[in-house]
Amino acid sequence: MPDPSTYRPAPGTIPELPGVYRFRDPTGRVIYVGKAKSLRQRLNSYFADPWSLHARTQQMVTTAASVDWVTVNTEVEALQLEYQWIKEYDPRFNVRYRDDKSYPYLAVTLDEEYPRLQVMRGAKRKGVRYFGPYSHAWAIRETLDLLLRVFPARTCRPGVFKQARQHQRPCLLGYIDKCSAPCVGRVSAEEHRQIALEFCDFMGGRTDAMVKRLEKDMHAAAEELEFEKAARLRDDLTALRRAMEKQAVVFGDGTDADVVAFADDQLEAAVQVFRVRGGRIRGQRGWVVEKTEDVTFGDLVHQFCSQVYGGERGEADIPREVLVPELPADVDALAEWLSGQRGARVQIRVPQRGDKKALADTVRRNAEEALVRHKLHRAGDLTTRSQALDELAEALTLETAPLRIECYDVSQIQGTDVVASMVVFEDGLPRKSEYRRFAITGATDDVSAISEVLRRRFARYKAETGDEQGQPIDPETGRPRKFAYPPQLLVVDGGAPQVAAAAQTLADAGINDLAVVGLAKRLEEVWVPAEEFPVILPRSSQGLYLLQRVRDEAHRFAITYHRQKRSSRMTVSALDQVPGLGEVRRKALMRHFGSLKRLSGATVEEITEVPGIGRRTAEAILAALGATPPPQPAAPEPAGPQPAAPGVEHK
Repeated sequence: MPDPSTYRPAPGTIPELPGVYRFRDPTGRVIYVGKAKSLRQRLNSYFADPWSLHARTQQMVTTAASVDWVTVNTEVEALQLEYQWIKEYDPRFNVRYRDDKSYPYLAVTLDEEYPRLQVMRGAKRKGVRYFGPYSHAWAIRETLDLLLRVFPARTCRPGVFKQARQHQRPCLLGYIDKCSAPCVGRVSAEEHRQIALEFCDFMGGRTDAMVKRLEKDMHAAAEELEFEKAARLRDDLTALRRAMEKQAVVFGDGTDADVVAFADDQLEAAVQVFRVRGGRIRGQRGWVVEKTEDVTFGDLVHQFCSQVYGGERGEADIPREVLVPELPADVDALAEWLSGQRGARVQIRVPQRGDKKALADTVRRNAEEALVRHKLHRAGDLTTRSQALDELAEALTLETAPLRIECYDVSQIQGTDVVASMVVFEDGLPRKSEYRRFAITGATDDVSAISEVLRRRFARYKAETGDEQGQPIDPETGRPRKFAYPPQLLVVDGGAPQVAAAAQTLADAGINDLAVVGLAKRLEEVWVPAEEFPVILPRSSQGLYLLQRVRDEAHRFAITYHRQKRSSRMTVSALDQVPGLGEVRRKALMRHFGSLKRLSGATVEEITEVPGIGRRTAEAILAALGATPPPQPAAPEPAGPQPAAPGVEHK
């Protein structure tokens, strides 16, 4: 593994100018491309103490063997060069926006004598108007089917069009009035082009003028007693309105914008984009990208704008506004570069309120759901789960595939509220009925906590399987005992120290036939007891993905229990200030009211209903919780004359 200090540039040789830099591996292949406003400041950050870097960045600098750079005049030029190099070298450590499919567009070939409406994929060409992208080609055909009645433009292939001109007979669409049949001369080339341009205006958002014109023509035909023409226009108007209903208006001001949102975890990020044109949602796209370095949402916005909008393919799709969840550090340069690509001003901003903020929240929820679907896709596939278990058995030299995996994680804050979790996966799927959680009292760090948890878990295992029955099924209830089944693979969240502690605890318990590994978050290394170096699974390995999912589930379960315990401790500590209120009466109060919030909102009379709580104690409880007891009603004045005060004479 290369040492970053061996290829660090000499002090003072890195210029303080904007530019683009490349990290290369020992074979000379470019593995990372980045841009910087100051090359010296940015590159020096990579050669700090490697252990202070993020795990992904640390992996990149230890994989690289050299670094070089090119200086430019402005950040805008750096953006352009960065895009070109990423496209040319395809570096493995850069975030890459790659679709798993080619999205279709609704295209109007205005570069032809008789423009054609059709579904198009792939690279765009000049002279063609594109609308979309759409999620599915059938959505485009459904839209066309509604609009061809109003805009009967040509949709046939060149061969069909040529054959119809030769035979002077239109196709079926020409007979049912869904094509103006320019092939047989029903309309001239100029008239047909006008129909195609009106279609483009409608798809571009100019719908109100079109509807008003059709309504006016329909009423005029009815007044002139041309009822068949009026009926045809009425049907056209209905079709037009149905097409408009399928394109919901989200912005009433006719905004052209792309709304971008992200959802991420430590390894991947899901990206969702809603394309709004003329105030209407025209299309949606999504990616799931691998985070090969430590990136923020601002960094993801930079990567998204430079890769998706860069080059010839992105030029026609750049909107006036790009709404993002977080602004990148180079937002001004990025906006200037996109403005140059579009030929008009482009704004990049974060929506704060109103309809745009509401749509941004919707896109964010879609991104979160997309990330969950992506992670569950592999987990729900039987073939993939079998492959993952087989890969683990091969990598860890197990005799059989680990059908039952247990994972342990510890959660604490500086040695307080120490808890641990045990999650169980059987056949690659979580078995939540087998989850267990532990409150740790005698340990203050992760290593000692892991030892205590495993000692308690396997002591219960030996007790439940070592009785006279020796069976994992309880004969009285007919249900499995809680700790009666041992795992084939035991995973701890951590590196070599945690694995060593787990292995020693099992050895002390006399259990020597159980595989133990640790999964370290730093570089996703799999540590095995008594091994100097970890097992490195490929990042595309299904076995590594399964281990990561087990580890993340154990972490989630542990942190949830930790928060519950910490909240309960803080609740009880607020009542500790009340003199004379012991543990028994505190528990009675919480049992009666259920929460501290309900207790603080109760009256003195309601609190005194709890056995053992008097009025003075109830008032002290409300005072400790910061709640003022309600004022007591004043005693009614007695009827009749009152005795006069001394020195005062009644008259």
